[in-house]
Amino acid sequence: MIESNHRRTPSNGAVGAPNPIQLKAELSLKRLQPRLETLWAAEQADEKLTHEFDVRLAEHWPELFELLFDLYGNRYDFFYHLEQILLTAATAWLHRPESLRNLDRQRINEPDWFSSEKVVGGALYVDLFSDNLGQLRESIGYFKELGLTYLHLMPLFAVRPGDNDGGYAISNYRSVDPRLGTIDDLRLLADELRAAGITLVLDFVFNHTSDDHLWAQSAQAGIQEYQDFYYIFPDRRIPDQYEKTLREIFPTVRRGNFTWHDGMEQWVWTTFNSFQWDLNYSNPSVFRAMLEEMFFIADTGVDALRLDAVAFIWKEMGTSCENLPKAHLLIRAFNKLARIATPSLLFKSEAIVHPDDVVKYISDEECQISYNPTLMALLWESLATRKVDLLVRSLSHRHELPKQTAWVNYLRCHDDIGWTFDDADAAALGINAYDHRQFLNRFYTGQFPNSFARGVPFQENIETGDMRIAGTLASLAGLELAIEQDSPEQRDLALRRMLLLQNITLSIGGIPLIYLGEEWGMLNDYDFVMDPAKAGDTRWVHRPKMQWEFLKDLGDDVGSRDGSIRKSIFRSLQRMISVRKSLPALSGQAMELVSTGNPHVLCFLRYHDGHRLIVAANFSEFPQTLTGNVLRTAGLGRFFQDAITGETFRTSEDLHLQPYQYLWLSRV
Repeated sequence: MIESNHRRTPSNGAVGAPNPIQLKAELSLKRLQPRLETLWAAEQADEKLTHEFDVRLAEHWPELFELLFDLYGNRYDFFYHLEQILLTAATAWLHRPESLRNLDRQRINEPDWFSSEKVVGGALYVDLFSDNLGQLRESIGYFKELGLTYLHLMPLFAVRPGDNDGGYAISNYRSVDPRLGTIDDLRLLADELRAAGITLVLDFVFNHTSDDHLWAQSAQAGIQEYQDFYYIFPDRRIPDQYEKTLREIFPTVRRGNFTWHDGMEQWVWTTFNSFQWDLNYSNPSVFRAMLEEMFFIADTGVDALRLDAVAFIWKEMGTSCENLPKAHLLIRAFNKLARIATPSLLFKSEAIVHPDDVVKYISDEECQISYNPTLMALLWESLATRKVDLLVRSLSHRHELPKQTAWVNYLRCHDDIGWTFDDADAAALGINAYDHRQFLNRFYTGQFPNSFARGVPFQENIETGDMRIAGTLASLAGLELAIEQDSPEQRDLALRRMLLLQNITLSIGGIPLIYLGEEWGMLNDYDFVMDPAKAGDTRWVHRPKMQWEFLKDLGDDVGSRDGSIRKSIFRSLQRMISVRKSLPALSGQAMELVSTGNPHVLCFLRYHDGHRLIVAANFSEFPQTLTGNVLRTAGLGRFFQDAITGETFRTSEDLHLQPYQYLWLSRV
């Protein structure tokens, strides 16, 4: 039997009496206990497993009940769904592979394991990197050689034919795209990655399904139960009311947020693409159905789930339907159920929204780790302006996170670059935010005089001037232009820019994430326009197919100039990753900015358990100076050594940084 951790006392206002919601939670659990006992008996559950579940349930039930009551307590069938959710979680724990249950037990006692300096991530599309999951297993040695300990596979579940938004229009959450392999292949890969010390991350696309998912097909067949899984309207009256406060995400694809369906002769809410139907989370059946999918995916061996499009999962008339309070309640409810049934599972937030909204999703109660889109945008901003003012201002009050959480720091991903800095931060520096974004768009599409970048526009809205940028790290940093011009000088500067940016993501605090291909300096792939399913989405320009012949360039004999470039990038990045893992100061999130008096130089202090490291980086193509006294007072020493090159510096002299040079300085 479960004993609640809330003491029973009279509800007459006496001191220490539980509040009404606590009493409801206790009473509901007491009433549900026989259902749970029946399940244990039917499953012939091991007493140790049921005890572990009961302990966690007692710990998390009061808050879980309150979350679900806030979301669905006004429903006539609330108690039915509460019972089904509890039984779903219990069944998930019983059926979880023992190897994953052992991992659960370990990580319950090490909740911040992902904050280690030894965690370094990579992300890839399976088909573009290795064709299929079987061949991807053969690349585990390659990941270890590079130094990765965390691997994020872009969506790999079954998708609709043709355009599927890069895998984000899922037809079946329990089936791998047959072109990539099977669920068993995925489980085998997860096991082998874990044996190699590499954690696995997958996407949880829970805001919408494809229009050919079984639920959507049932809705199209006229089954009301499944029509209630989505937002479906007979005419434009209600959609038009919603549209008054909604923004358009993909304005060049289509206008508005609703799609007419000829078969049903009704309108469907489709925030992103017409074939991606938004799920209606005001219906508890949707929550419960997606919970079952989440547990299924978790049991394939996944360590973390990237929660896709978290900002959009709750709708309310008269709002933007983004970042609403109940979106946070939903994520917290999923989180609580994971703590009960799959305790080692992490959530990674994908919220490409205003910086103030990004951090609201990050906590031990919601998403323990989160993409850091503001850092990404401002690193590119600093590279274009050669100044770090806006970056420093943002870091000064936006980098710190709650305990047992971490940023995921990246330069490029499968998606676009949006200029998600805070307008108020810009205004404080005398920067007009709108004009500055226009400058950055021109600069990174190569339209600004003397720009080194070769990005392409994504979703340019002529009416509003809004635009995002697509392009690989190498093409945006100038390598494509340098090769076109056959300029050794520009090529050297491009390589310096690329490594400078990687250096910051590896040292700023959090999990560095490399989009595979960056380690080779892969350029834009303009051939995507030859594929009709991709031609309308310019983001495919930075999703090139892996060229495995590059591995030959890692040998001692490098026959071509381009091969030398690739080898230089790979070995330099590999070296930085290796050094990072040797520096305990880079564990955790603790970071203090160091004022340099030089607008071109970013400098910060990293520290952890008595270890200290100063990072200095020149964002200009011209030499810059950092006074020795700044280094002395920040690092509390007179002599320092660069952990990457071994070069020693003394604070009695000024520190001279070469173009785009970076240093990791520790006391000697």
